[in-house]
Amino acid sequence: MIENNRGRRGRPANQALRQTIVDAAYELFVDLGFQATTLDKVAQRAKVSKLSIYRHFENKEALFSASIADRCHQFAPQALFEGDDGSAEDQLMAVGSSLLRTLLSPNVRSVEAMIMADKTNQKSLSKLHHEAGPTHVITQIETLLRQLQAKAVLNVPDPLRAAQLFAALFKGSELLIIARFDEVAENEIESYCRSAVTMFIAAHSVKGHTSR
Repeated sequence: MIENNRGRRGRPANQALRQTIVDAAYELFVDLGFQATTLDKVAQRAKVSKLSIYRHFENKEALFSASIADRCHQFAPQALFEGDDGSAEDQLMAVGSSLLRTLLSPNVRSVEAMIMADKTNQKSLSKLHHEAGPTHVITQIETLLRQLQAKAVLNVPDPLRAAQLFAALFKGSELLIIARFDEVAENEIESYCRSAVTMFIAAHSVKGHTSR
């Protein structure tokens, strides 16, 4: 198979090819589960050679991790965590609502269900999923909180623990249970995120400083 030097929309061929493989793999992991997804099937879905997959990924586990990380980056892009624009409340609302929408995504919930159903690989897949998804997001939230602490906008003496607790506010939302049997309205997501962020800011407020 001959690959062009440039990918679609001007992206380097390597990057475009890697994204095609990751997209195909994610779809198959969601549709078939980890065990039933083979690199041959990924190659067929992506319309690439199996050798092309191995040029980018050492094995199926590495491809699984990459597909989870890619979805996290799509739902929670780096720009959300840069901490340059808007008030602390605005920035935390952007991060929190993005996180909750990610957790409510049918594909994300399908992957989590797939992992729990795979009794053979459940432990290893849970570890890969945690490292590629939640751990990455918490690290980014921690970075944002450190920036807000440095600006004396919030009082966050333990940014890592605060980031974990912030994420838990959304991971523990009742809306995730409701979404299993009913559609969650946009205003419900907005209202929940606003309440969670308000509570978090109240716990980490700086005396005499408004976060708005």
